[in-house]
Amino acid sequence: MKLDFTGQTVIVTGGAHGFGRAIAHAFAQDGAAVWVCDTNAEGLGETARLARQDGLKVETRTVDVGDGAAVQAFVQEVTVATGRLDVLVNNAGGVLGQVGRPLEEVSPEDWRAIFRVNVDGAFLFAQAAAPKMKRQGRGRIINISSGAGLGVSLTGIQAYASAKAAQIGLTRQLAHELGPFGITVNNVAPGFVRSNPATERQWESYGALGQEQLLNGIALKRLGSPQDIASAVLFFASEQAGWITGQVLSVDGGK
Repeated sequence: MKLDFTGQTVIVTGGAHGFGRAIAHAFAQDGAAVWVCDTNAEGLGETARLARQDGLKVETRTVDVGDGAAVQAFVQEVTVATGRLDVLVNNAGGVLGQVGRPLEEVSPEDWRAIFRVNVDGAFLFAQAAAPKMKRQGRGRIINISSGAGLGVSLTGIQAYASAKAAQIGLTRQLAHELGPFGITVNNVAPGFVRSNPATERQWESYGALGQEQLLNGIALKRLGSPQDIASAVLFFASEQAGWITGQVLSVDGGK
């Protein structure tokens, strides 16, 4: 199935590495004008450099997804520059360097920080993108959650599992609100993928036995890649998914 996004404008949040970088490059390869944001300026530079190396172009901006004014300004810049906004991928998230701790040791600040990037960011970007998509009569919003939002988190971080579950709830609610305007809202829930420094540290922490146990719990007996996640996102963004909304697709090798 050949996907073509020529003439379309795509925003990808959290594009400094991992899933976001793979998603941004995949859209660029299929003809889209891609705008990527993150708070990691160095990582954004590498995303742009690797794109140029492959003959592609992505625009990058340093944006804090939890800052409503910054989000509105970025979306405004994109729509003024391109005249449209077809796809929004809310990929920014993660655990912000936190590790699993007993419930009584988690501060309110740490709890809120994870919600800010994983849930607030998705809400603020959808809020900023919706008016333009409504005027177009068409749009695609794809949120990147986690298997943790459908079950429990391998990290043991309470806020992460809760935030990803909240993001899935937001996906379903927005699908019903925005559907009458031709906008679909879907969710990709990745399994464990070694995609960034945090997941590399997590993988190493399991040790040989823990790694073997994790793999044995996957039907396909192997880990996936960021490209596997990008493929699911591009499908949801495509015309082939035009009558699919409010759905969560687990891309986890089978559980």
